Amino acid sequence: MLARQRQTTILERVRAAGGVRVTELAAEFGVSDMTIRRDLETLHEQGLLAKVHGGATLAGPSSTDEPGFSAKSVRQSAEKAAIADHAARLVRPGAAIALSAGTTTAELARRLVDVPGLTVVTNSLPVAEILHVGGRPDQTVVLTGGVRTPSDALVGPLAVAAIAALHLDLLFLGVHGISERAGFTTPNLMEADTNRALVAAADRLVVLADHTKWGTVGISSIVGLDAADVLVTDDRLAPEARRVLEDRVGELVTAPATKGAE
Repeated sequence: MLARQRQTTILERVRAAGGVRVTELAAEFGVSDMTIRRDLETLHEQGLLAKVHGGATLAGPSSTDEPGFSAKSVRQSAEKAAIADHAARLVRPGAAIALSAGTTTAELARRLVDVPGLTVVTNSLPVAEILHVGGRPDQTVVLTGGVRTPSDALVGPLAVAAIAALHLDLLFLGVHGISERAGFTTPNLMEADTNRALVAAADRLVVLADHTKWGTVGISSIVGLDAADVLVTDDRLAPEARRVLEDRVGELVTAPATKGAE
């Protein structure tokens, strides 16, 4: 097998499994550890993977990378479903709530279509569509204006102005990343402004984020960890993250996800 063919296969393995080990690849291809290390070095220099001790993992995204809604919607689907199931229990009939943009908040929207008398403010096109198509006639859905992002959020001055005059019971906030230093973050500067307006308009903040968001840092902080009244995540959260978050957020909820599903 030529080096380029081998490197293509290695990259496919990393994308499928999230990481590879030098010893396993050497045995699989029947080559030396040094040959595999050279392959990994080549792929690392191209920015296609990140070298770690004994192997390689997926290259980390930049702080401004913003995957589209469709791409994100297929990731951690079991975890997002478990988070949305728990979050739906926090919503009472007749409440005025906000759902920010995001695939986890879209999962939550699917669970709110039968809640009577609900008023939902959102800057998410998918969330608004879910509730428009499947929601009850006594529900009110308010969609902010603004500039559309790759993740189907409406952001910018128009969105901020629309939100600023509102007073809401509860905000469900989806985030791009969580960091002990940076708090809850997003890769889009205008989305950070819009999300901060949503936080200011709500009496309580519930953040929805699966375990993969820990350690990811977008370019702009939305709010610090201590601003969250509740953080709902899944039970695959790392022990270190759990310790930090239990100390910083108002309440940490880890929802059990179905094992083996993505």
